[in-house]
Amino acid sequence: MGDRELYALTYNGLYMPPTLRIRPGDRVELAMTNQVSENTNVHVHGLHVSPKSPSDDIFIAIKPGETYHYSYRIPRNVTPGTYWYHSHADMRSAPQVAGGESGVIVVDGLEQYLPRSLRHIRERVIALKDDQVEGDSIKTENLSIGASTNRTVNGQQNPVISIRPGETQLWRLANIGANIYYKLNLPGVKFHVIAQDGYPVKRVHSADSLVIPAGARFDVLVQGGAPGSTQLQTLAYDTGPAGNQFPQVNLATVVSGGTPVRPARLPERFAPNEDLSHADIAARHDIVYTENAAGTEFYINGKQFDPNRVDITSGLNTVEEWNIVNNTGEEHSFHLHTNHFQLMSVNGTPAEPGHSWYETINVPARGSAVLRIRFADLTGRTVFHCHLLNHEDKGMMGVLDIVPGASKARKH
Repeated sequence: MGDRELYALTYNGLYMPPTLRIRPGDRVELAMTNQVSENTNVHVHGLHVSPKSPSDDIFIAIKPGETYHYSYRIPRNVTPGTYWYHSHADMRSAPQVAGGESGVIVVDGLEQYLPRSLRHIRERVIALKDDQVEGDSIKTENLSIGASTNRTVNGQQNPVISIRPGETQLWRLANIGANIYYKLNLPGVKFHVIAQDGYPVKRVHSADSLVIPAGARFDVLVQGGAPGSTQLQTLAYDTGPAGNQFPQVNLATVVSGGTPVRPARLPERFAPNEDLSHADIAARHDIVYTENAAGTEFYINGKQFDPNRVDITSGLNTVEEWNIVNNTGEEHSFHLHTNHFQLMSVNGTPAEPGHSWYETINVPARGSAVLRIRFADLTGRTVFHCHLLNHEDKGMMGVLDIVPGASKARKH
């Protein structure tokens, strides 16, 4: 890490493991060999693949010394963008991801929605990953979300990112850490969002800063500014009175130099999106987040995670509306496996329909978010949870069973 060597939990011996690139319609075979001293597994975060073995079954435990052979059939209609992979071991996700077990997945195809003049622009993966150091190792036990942490970009501290003045690049921003938030900002440059959580937007939107909770991703177009250097930074961010206060930190040095180019005209409309605003709703559910005063136990609907209990049963090919209620004094995220969802509103304010599809969102302290989900193509048991993995491991996760036939769906 920088000029130090540290012991860490890694994939293929690398703190920043290979980026896996796949195409719609691919079949992916992955052999996971566990060479650590505790159970582990792999979750392909965000991908619309089967939650059953040997695909994205997060209920399995790969024991020390064992090899498990995953097989994924990637749908031809999978949405292109940035995804990631990480450990989802039962009650051990936080230490294993914080220790280094995470990497990026790219589903090719975003270029089909870009103007021809932008289909061959330079692309950069910007994976945001942090670690807390204890002695000569990356800390994995007794993690505190608010503790001092080393933030890295692609496993490096303060790397240099080069761009020509006026040049348009595609940046894949991915928070692949266990617990912390980023509020990304590049002074003088806007982020033009073309996809979020691996789902292309209907209308491109621009922002001076982007809040990226753990697990979330944005694909953005950036254009080089005037010649010189500036800092890609995460701004100070407060998650609430019961939460954490993250300081402003410089992440990378962006150097604009070389032969200037005329800035390209960026698209306004981008990709087709499904709209569930007028869909028939088969069931409605309240998902209520609570926690104890000490912040050591976390609950959904008054219960802690039990892998043997089904919390919600939903019918294949139905649409449901879920109301995520955060009855705590800190922000939490909400992540759903297997299917994306359409965000309808936050604290009663309608979501912007031009960019409303996610699978990981932030839920304000003492606030709520309403979303709609179409359970398409795939059946089986999967999960939903807060993606601050400390919170997930301490109970804030539920089991969803997607079953054939709308008649079998019921409200819990």
